[in-house]
Amino acid sequence: MAALLESASRPRCRALNDHAANAAMFTATQLRMDRNDERVFGPLDFAAHAGEALLVTGGNGAGKTTLLRVLAGLLRASAGELRWRGEPGAALPAESIALVGHHAGHKADLSTFDNLRFAVGLHGSRDGATPASALASVGLAGYEDSPAGRLSAGQRKRLSLARLLLSPARLWLLDEPYANLDRDGMALVDRLLAQHLRDGGAALITTHGAYAPPPVRCRTLWLDGVEDLETAVDGLDAGEGR
Repeated sequence: MAALLESASRPRCRALNDHAANAAMFTATQLRMDRNDERVFGPLDFAAHAGEALLVTGGNGAGKTTLLRVLAGLLRASAGELRWRGEPGAALPAESIALVGHHAGHKADLSTFDNLRFAVGLHGSRDGATPASALASVGLAGYEDSPAGRLSAGQRKRLSLARLLLSPARLWLLDEPYANLDRDGMALVDRLLAQHLRDGGAALITTHGAYAPPPVRCRTLWLDGVEDLETAVDGLDAGEGR
């Protein structure tokens, strides 16, 4: 479990105790997903607030990736309700969501720069962010003309993070964001996530237990068969112990 994954270099997430003063960015009520008459997850009741991360954890097949795909609007839930800032809808607003999944979705024959320029054309960009500045921020300066298909797995993940940096979306859905990254890359994810939360964003982050939780303000949503529940994880302030 997440509370058992702390390490000397990656402190536990900080528990939140001030939700009453912080209106939910979105809520899920009795959210459930079935596939071929088999339960994938749920029913789940949870909320995400501005300035916090929600750590979604569970074993293989618990439905973590499926949950993110439902929230991203790529799959339709079997039952339940989603509300964005109190307003109900069949899905969360696409312009408010950025998903980084197992499949990067880059166009292999396009350069890193052109991939990001394409993403900006589709989704827009946050104020002051450019493809060049995003590439530099994730350690890919000098790779502007490199085709995405020639990058290493770690570099492709960094390109996904650059696309995330450009996005104006307030809710980040991160599926195993530390996979394929070295220690410096993992620290980069922590920094980007911490800045996003400071700016009033929120994030859902999946983990199967191989990595410690990020050192930011967060709670944990366990996906564990019919024992689904939301629970706070005690921990340290972001950045302590580094």
